[in-house]
Amino acid sequence: MRSPMTSAKRAECGMTVRLGARIRGLRYRRGVGSGSSEERQWDDADEPVQVWRYDPEWPARFDDERDLLQEALGEFVTGGIHHVGSTSVPGLDSKPIIDILAGVRDLGSTRPCIGLVAPLGYLYAPYRADEMHWFCKPHPSRRTHHLHLVPVTSARFHDELRFRDYLRSHRQVRVEYARLKHDLAERLRWDRDAYTQSKTAFVQDILRRGATTS
Repeated sequence: MRSPMTSAKRAECGMTVRLGARIRGLRYRRGVGSGSSEERQWDDADEPVQVWRYDPEWPARFDDERDLLQEALGEFVTGGIHHVGSTSVPGLDSKPIIDILAGVRDLGSTRPCIGLVAPLGYLYAPYRADEMHWFCKPHPSRRTHHLHLVPVTSARFHDELRFRDYLRSHRQVRVEYARLKHDLAERLRWDRDAYTQSKTAFVQDILRRGATTS
């Protein structure tokens, strides 16, 4: 894996569409069963934000993971499994975390998915639990993947795809976004929440632009 850029020391917390809620202090757990021995809180274990140069191997890493998730989730996936976030945009510097969006029918009927993806190393946390089932892999202190199970009829599902597609087709916007991430990473290396919140205005602006061109 490539070394981080020395001029841009940390960034990217996955897709930031309409994000603003705090992640720090969430209780992560493997599988189902609140209060189980597998559940614990990792307030101080979160890794610092870090931006790396674009790695052309990121799409292949997604492909490998998609196959595993499709086998594990089966018919719970009704809207496909998609590579989203900055690692899905060719040429865009990013935190080296593969963000994955899986479209599902609804949140209530897909609670069993929490247990189904646990053997793959995914930890569940109730982050924006009214919008999605959110997971990180393998641990908050060393993330390689984020997984979002999102209802296909929701605004969030379409926003994540719209944001990705706009970045893919607008080079100058990619340049601006990379510059913003590097700047924020330098200043907010140890404050992931502030880093994420500071990108929200940019993300919402892109979503507005994307809505007018779609």
